Amino acid sequence: MPPPCRRRLKSGAGPKQFREGMLLNTRYWNIGFRTVHIVAASALFGGHVFAIDAEQLLWWLYLTIFTGSVLVLFEAYEYPYWCFQARGASVLVKLLLLCCIPWMWDYRVPILILVLIIASVGSHMPRRHRDYSFLHRRELR
Repeated sequence: MPPPCRRRLKSGAGPKQFREGMLLNTRYWNIGFRTVHIVAASALFGGHVFAIDAEQLLWWLYLTIFTGSVLVLFEAYEYPYWCFQARGASVLVKLLLLCCIPWMWDYRVPILILVLIIASVGSHMPRRHRDYSFLHRRELR
């Protein structure tokens, strides 16, 4: 079933109804936060790769953490068993790796590379693997 805003557009509703549907539709918010998250994480990663002063990277770090947290809330709200699925587990592994960086500062770039690899593989793996629940031992959709 299409999102509510698409149904409104197809029925010939005007821009006001579209805007109201867009505000209530979490997909648009998810796309927006995900885009900002990718930009912030990219700047943070590039800053570490090119040895930018850590103080200059703090804003990017905070923005990455904030947008990532919002994305986790979106996923957990929409799919309560998300954290038990492979897609949720990969996010938790990335978070664990990121939390290791303060204690493994000399290895921060390889850790960040590993986080990016996990993110890329997790985003592009087949749905049957991404939706596999370790708790239920089967695919959940």
